Amino acid sequence: MATPSRKTSTPGPLASKRPLPRDPSSEVPSKRKSSAPPAPRPLQSSGPFVEGSIVRIAMENFLTYDVCEVAPGPHLNMIIGANGTGKSSIVCAICLGLAGKPAFMGRADKVGFFVKRGCSKGMVEIELFRTSGNLVITREIDVAKNQSFWFINKKSTTQKVVEEQVAALNIQVGNLCQFLPQDKVGEFAKLSKIELLEATEKSIGPPEMHRYHCELKNFREKEKQLETSCKEKTEYLEKMIQRNERYKQDVERFYERKRHLDLIEMLEAKRPWVEYENVRQEYEEVKLARDRVKEEVRKLKEGQIPMTLRIEEIEKQRHNLEARIKEKATDIKETSQKCKQRQDVIERKDKHIEELQQALTVKRNEEHDRQRRISNTRKMIEDLQNELKTTENCENLQPQIDAITNDLRRVQDEKALCEGEIIDKRREKETLEKEKKNVEEHIVRFDNLMNQKEDKLRQRYRDTYDAVLWLRNNRNKFKQRVCEPIMLTINMKDNKNAKYVENHIPLNDLRAFVFESQEDMEVFLREVRDNKKLRVNAVVAPRVSHADRAPSRSLNELKPYGFFSYLRELFDAPDPVMSYLCCQYHIHEVPVGTERTRERIERVIQETRLKQIYTAEEKYVVKTSFYSNKVISINTSLKVAQFLTVTVDLEQRRHLEEQLKEINKKLQAVESDLIALHETNKRLEHKDNELRQKKKELLERKTKKRQLEQKISSKLGSLKLMEQDTCNLEEEERKASAKIKEIHVQKAKLVTELTDLIKSCTSLHIKKVDLILQNTTVISEKNKLESDYMAASSQLRVTEQHFIELDENRQRLLQKCKELMKRARQVCNLGAEQTVPQEYQTQVPTIPNGHNSSPPMAFQDLPNTLDEIDALLTEERSRASCFTGLNPTVVEEYTKREEEIEQLTEELKIKKVELDQYRESISQEDYDKYGIRIRVKFRSSTQLHELTPHHQSGGERSVSTMLYLMALQELNRCPFRVVDEINQGMDPINERRVFEMVVNTACKENTSQYFFITPKLLQNLPYSEKMTVLFVYNGPHMLEPNRWNLKAFQRRRRRITFTQPSQ
Repeated sequence: MATPSRKTSTPGPLASKRPLPRDPSSEVPSKRKSSAPPAPRPLQSSGPFVEGSIVRIAMENFLTYDVCEVAPGPHLNMIIGANGTGKSSIVCAICLGLAGKPAFMGRADKVGFFVKRGCSKGMVEIELFRTSGNLVITREIDVAKNQSFWFINKKSTTQKVVEEQVAALNIQVGNLCQFLPQDKVGEFAKLSKIELLEATEKSIGPPEMHRYHCELKNFREKEKQLETSCKEKTEYLEKMIQRNERYKQDVERFYERKRHLDLIEMLEAKRPWVEYENVRQEYEEVKLARDRVKEEVRKLKEGQIPMTLRIEEIEKQRHNLEARIKEKATDIKETSQKCKQRQDVIERKDKHIEELQQALTVKRNEEHDRQRRISNTRKMIEDLQNELKTTENCENLQPQIDAITNDLRRVQDEKALCEGEIIDKRREKETLEKEKKNVEEHIVRFDNLMNQKEDKLRQRYRDTYDAVLWLRNNRNKFKQRVCEPIMLTINMKDNKNAKYVENHIPLNDLRAFVFESQEDMEVFLREVRDNKKLRVNAVVAPRVSHADRAPSRSLNELKPYGFFSYLRELFDAPDPVMSYLCCQYHIHEVPVGTERTRERIERVIQETRLKQIYTAEEKYVVKTSFYSNKVISINTSLKVAQFLTVTVDLEQRRHLEEQLKEINKKLQAVESDLIALHETNKRLEHKDNELRQKKKELLERKTKKRQLEQKISSKLGSLKLMEQDTCNLEEEERKASAKIKEIHVQKAKLVTELTDLIKSCTSLHIKKVDLILQNTTVISEKNKLESDYMAASSQLRVTEQHFIELDENRQRLLQKCKELMKRARQVCNLGAEQTVPQEYQTQVPTIPNGHNSSPPMAFQDLPNTLDEIDALLTEERSRASCFTGLNPTVVEEYTKREEEIEQLTEELKIKKVELDQYRESISQEDYDKYGIRIRVKFRSSTQLHELTPHHQSGGERSVSTMLYLMALQELNRCPFRVVDEINQGMDPINERRVFEMVVNTACKENTSQYFFITPKLLQNLPYSEKMTVLFVYNGPHMLEPNRWNLKAFQRRRRRITFTQPSQ
């Protein structure tokens, strides 16, 4: 929404203003406790204003206004002003201030959108006339929360209370007969006849009129429902009677079968009593056996007591013997440890003797080995000397060695040079491969960016994306160039500027295909739109290219204002696309500025006369007013870019592809050079190896004599050292014998000590064995006692197990008795504590739980054994099974239908009586189809036609709407009426007539207040003294609201009027 920086409203009355009764301190009226509607009453008035009229409208930060207060008159209020000055803002303030819905205005669905842009809060205040004291309603709007806060006479309240207060004054801002805003004028003619009747009833009728009408419609609807209900119930009753007649014989056969089933039921009822008696007798037998086994268990437990005491006494004796055995074992262990120590010392002495003997043997072997090595060395020296005598003279081999050395050096130089070239080629290859990898990665990044643009297109416009794929596969069908959607072909030079292009070019054109030929476009649309049913857009570029058209003024002239480029220079695009955008959207004429441009925007607009301007975050559209010839600017915030933020430099991509081809060529050449160099290097290496082998052979022949002399000298030195290293074996043998003798003396002493310890250990073992024998005797006696005890315990366990089994069997039988008794009582419908009456008892059996019960007297004639009962049950079941094909649900349905027939008969009588009463109360008419039809004609030669949104023109509908509203004016019960710009489509004659009718009707006595909003009026129109004319001005030169003084303005006006004749 375009909003100027400051707007004010200046009401200029043509008639003198009357004092307005106001009482802001009046209390809010309390709610009525009774829900009954008030009695019909005419419009009340106190002076010129009627009850509920608007005496003051105040706005703050509301739509186009900063601060404004409007004081309407009591009769006709003409609100006049140029388009965009804020006339309809007053209408919006009336609607929202009186608890109207924002959507009713047709502008926005949220109340926060009515607050002036850039402000966080707004306020509307409406003062309504009341004889008991004026009612001041204030609505404060919070933009952030999109909430409203309500006040009545400066006191906080709720919207519901405000709606009740407004409804009490018969104000209906949602009724088009009372409140007709600018965006709803066309909807009046769209009202159906029923909706028009309801709106008229609410507008001019008493409050109960519409309620009575609704009740009549409800009564008629109920009457129809009663007629339908009676008819349906009568038909249903006849069907049920016929159905019961068909099933009567089946019901009789069912009751015959039921007699057999009753006897079966009696037998099944007696059977639990017989079963109970059998189980009870079994329970008594098990109980006696259990008591006998219990006594036997007691006797076995008493016989085990002496045996337990003897086992405990033997256990104590065994513990004493084991303690003594343990002491002997400890002494034996200590003595054995001392024996082991002596044995270890003896073993160490033996080992020492063995080591001395081994050392002597080693010395003997070493002396023998020295003599052998001396003999071998002398023989080797003799052989070397013989070989030295036979060795030839090798001085003539040096020239051959020097020649081979020179050849070898030359081959090595050539080889080094070849290897250097190979290394250089490899480095060149690695460098080219790195360059190739980088270029390929750059190309992949470009492809990824393009894919991102295509993904955005696919996600948002799937049909357009499918059409792109089709175009890429079918380009041969077109004669001239076809460009893909503009959003794919446009490439931003800087993605920060994408928002300007996207805000300038509509989305429908951004996803449009661009054709150079009209014929190609028709072929494309026929294939894609008609055959494939894809929703796509297509445009044709101008025949003459506009892509290079120069702007009307140079960019250098605009740079002082902060402009840095035209839109065309911000991106690259194919020539047809650029030509179309320049022709259609004049992108070569739209400059883009910075924050500096926005700061001096007023100067830019006045001096440059540009029609469209972009600043850093806003777009400005500059227009010239048709009425005042003044410059009007509309600014909107720029939306965030969605599609053009991805930048792909297509020229750079083509350059990278050419660079990749050149690199591949170079790589092939380097590979060829490397293969040739490797062959050369292999040949040189083979030659190098041959020369080295020849040189090695010559050198070996030359150095052989010197090596022999060195070996002879070395061997002579070794021989001298071995002859000097001699050993005295006799002395060594004497020393070893003396040491071995001394060790044998020590060993004899240790053997004597070991013998004494062994004797002591043997004595301790004998004592220990005696104690073990005693302990074995005690353990044997204990085991015998424990065996006897275990045998007795085993017998006790068997007996106890038998007792447990009998007890469990007793419990089971007892539980079974209780269950059978419970089942038998349930069959006879007796409670748990209820006794059987004496007249039904034949015998009184005793049951385990202490209760007495017996089968009823009905059981006396039935068998008393289970076999007889089962036989009779089988017989009766066979008889009952002969009655086949019977369904119990048939009998139930038969019975239910009999009851339902009686119930329906009664209901049908009541419904018919009620229907007769309805028919006597109201006439047989369709009240829900009542409505008002407006029939009009505008030429004497035509017939009257119903007013519809299609038959008449816009001006004719406006005239008809005004005539109908004027016809309701004198009958109107609402305190005021609002009509916004209804004369826009009228011709001058009808506009003049309608205006005269509005003046004559709205300025009569005791008529409701009337607001007539229009941007223009004809000349020489009649006016009434009771009219109030409010002129709405806006612009940069208006006075601030707090500086405007109406009384001072009137005084200055009177002074000018008085001084004019004297001049």
